[in-house]
Amino acid sequence: MRFERGAVPDGLLDGLVMALTTFTVLPVPTRRAWRVDRGAARWAMAFAPVAGVLVGAVGGAVLAGTAYAGLGGPVAAVLAVAVCAVATRGLHLDGLADLADGLGSHRGPEGALEVMKRSDIGPFGVVTLVFALLAQVGAVARAYDLGGVPRAAGALLVAAVAGRLAVTWACRRGVPSARPDGLGALVAGTVPVPVVAAASVLVAGAAAAFGVRYAVAVVVAVAVAVAMERHAVRRLGGVTGDVLGALVELAATAALLVVAAAPG
Repeated sequence: MRFERGAVPDGLLDGLVMALTTFTVLPVPTRRAWRVDRGAARWAMAFAPVAGVLVGAVGGAVLAGTAYAGLGGPVAAVLAVAVCAVATRGLHLDGLADLADGLGSHRGPEGALEVMKRSDIGPFGVVTLVFALLAQVGAVARAYDLGGVPRAAGALLVAAVAGRLAVTWACRRGVPSARPDGLGALVAGTVPVPVVAAASVLVAGAAAAFGVRYAVAVVVAVAVAVAMERHAVRRLGGVTGDVLGALVELAATAALLVVAAAPG
């Protein structure tokens, strides 16, 4: 990163645009050509939690509107989780299914990566998607039962941010890409460890403002994601775009479950 007096750090705006357009359905602004290289990717992966704020806010708004319309917690939870998936084009869920199929194939790195590239979803992917979505909906509904719209909306927001923070961790220096091309090759190993640490402190601190349970949810979500990331690196040789998408969903699910299970 190059910093010049009085100027925006090199690649920062490109990275912010890349983060928002990668992690949400927001279109790419067309007023100028935006860089898509490892310099911009470094900023994009550092800014990933910011995109989570947008997704979580949209999900929380839908949940609140549905609940206040009198449709009840379960329906509100289903619609909120659905709109969060739509807000990301379902790409992270697709990554979760692909990773489940790849790891479930019990093949070597090349064979597992080949399975993950297929356009269809196998049995491991289907089962994983079903249980992940059921867990997310159930957790949001339970949070609603315990604390109404504020707790459920807070859970959605923190889960969405924690899910993207998991990507920041997975793109830290030292984590390799499983392929020589693709999204994984572009973003893997781009984020300096101090930046990862700073982002984690900021996210956990912001979550703590809502209550201790939310800060704990962030810590647990990152721990779950890092454990899966290390397993994926051992099995595949590195991370891919599918792995990153899967980590978003796993971390978000873990965060939702912590908020739903926390007493009080």
